[in-house]
Amino acid sequence: PPIMQTSESTSVPTSAAPPTEAERRAAHEINKLSKRLHRQVGQASTDYNMIEEGDRVMVCLSGGKDSYSLLDILLNLQQRAPINFSIVAVNLDQKQPGFPAEVLPAYLKSRGVDFHIENQDTYSVVKRVIPEGDTMCSLCSRLRRGILYRVAGELGANNTPPGPHRNPFPGPVFLNLFFQGRLKGMPPKLVSDDGRHTVIRPLAYVAETDIERWAAHRQFPIIPCTLCCSQENLQRVQVKKMLREWDQKFPGRIDNMHRAFSHVVPSHLMDRKLFPFETIRPTGQADPMGDKAFDHDDDEDDDACATPAAAEAGLPPEAAISLEALRRTLSPSSPFLPAQD
Repeated sequence: PPIMQTSESTSVPTSAAPPTEAERRAAHEINKLSKRLHRQVGQASTDYNMIEEGDRVMVCLSGGKDSYSLLDILLNLQQRAPINFSIVAVNLDQKQPGFPAEVLPAYLKSRGVDFHIENQDTYSVVKRVIPEGDTMCSLCSRLRRGILYRVAGELGANNTPPGPHRNPFPGPVFLNLFFQGRLKGMPPKLVSDDGRHTVIRPLAYVAETDIERWAAHRQFPIIPCTLCCSQENLQRVQVKKMLREWDQKFPGRIDNMHRAFSHVVPSHLMDRKLFPFETIRPTGQADPMGDKAFDHDDDEDDDACATPAAAEAGLPPEAAISLEALRRTLSPSSPFLPAQD
């Protein structure tokens, strides 16, 4: 059974006057949100065996909505989980101009959680090494990661969960696909570069919109990033914009991407290290994993074969395919028509 699934109920504040219908609905929706968030974090932790008995979990707190929410939910789960694990919150103060250094210590003290503030002026290093206008993410990320791994060892932490929710997961896939020629993403669990730490992502099942609602409800003291997150020309920013536009125009597409990450079919890719293409032979027996362009489950429709315009018009898939074939055939540039003199 899942080791960490539980929820935190949010009660309606007591007052002299009874709550209005709108207040009751709002409290009901927040209660549902709380249960969903805690269930999803518990489920992800269980599915990938992220947290075990006796673990010391170092939550990297940046001051953003994701890391605040992660710490908040893990603290709640810690009180109810059937295993014992400890939590230490760590913030890396990179000495960015205008950074409110007092905000996070005050918040962490109010929560009664162990914490450590690591002061390292990586901001000056990045600004000195990277020319104005160039991408700062790579160097900033390497510096930050190295420092946090060192701090984790000093604090005796064996698990290090960064904050990303599920929405950024497709981003690295496209970045690697477009710019590195690799099919590689952001796994929910991996071992650090030095082989000494486990990096976990308990928010892997959580939607960004739910994190935004939770952060607003809990009124976290959000601290904006003025270094990497302020560069609008970054490729990852462009990919994130592309994914958001897809999600708005084609609701459910991002959810399908997430399902695809855990339903990989190596026989329908091209990596010879993952599938023995050289040795396969016809057997005369039907193979459920055989040659299919699309796998149609009983509970799915045929939208995958429809053209976007026809699908939006509400035409059945077979009509959409026929219309597209007719359009290609009648096109002056169609290869099916004889060349004109």
